[in-house]
Amino acid sequence: MRPRTLLRPAAPVLALGLVLGAAAAAAAHVEVGSPTAQALAVDAEVSFSAEGESSTAGIVDVKVVLPAGLAPGDITLAQAPAGWALTPTADGYALAGPALAPGTAADWSVKVRQLPDAASLVFKTLVDYSDGHTDRWIELPQGGTEPEHPAPTLALRPAAAGATPLAPAGSPSATASAPATATPSASATPTPAGTATPTAADSPSPAATAADDDRNGGGTTTAIVLGSIAGVAVLAALTVLALRRRKSPSD
Repeated sequence: MRPRTLLRPAAPVLALGLVLGAAAAAAAHVEVGSPTAQALAVDAEVSFSAEGESSTAGIVDVKVVLPAGLAPGDITLAQAPAGWALTPTADGYALAGPALAPGTAADWSVKVRQLPDAASLVFKTLVDYSDGHTDRWIELPQGGTEPEHPAPTLALRPAAAGATPLAPAGSPSATASAPATATPSASATPTPAGTATPTAADSPSPAATAADDDRNGGGTTTAIVLGSIAGVAVLAALTVLALRRRKSPSD
């Protein structure tokens, strides 16, 4: 009978140990939260905490896959462990830096340009350790059963009245319009004051040039030339007449 009496208190202790062990395993995951967890909230700060599960290796980086409705360009780093930096990836972002002490959680927060209009957001996360081990917190509940490695999920309150989605980052409506700049053209080329730009219509024709010459004394020059020719002809006629008189019989 004594053996049975001794074993009775051991059963509750063993059960309690299993419960505590299961609770510890369940607590070791990535948590996400936000004081502005509301659909369509602008400049919302979202915080994460990845628990350090290893007693011999520290966390060196985390990789986060963004949910639908968020793009890497919508994310900016707000807070991170010392020396860590954020790098956008094709489907989210990576945060990396010097290895944390073993057992130390990686805590960081990001600013989101605008949260999507959704009931909840799932941030699948990979946690890498200095010994090469990776924890994959990417599983979703199925059939009401909590997965072993659940993805961090942020529940959102309904959007505020009048809240509207912002234009996607980098779209023409999201960026300020640059002032219009006039494109210089040939007609806009400055010319010195008082100087007319010559055109084909302004170029003088031959007839107009002749008319200008007449107005500027060209007709007077022609009259002088003709008068000189006539004078030479008269002089030549007089000379011939004089020679004929010298040869006449009366001489």
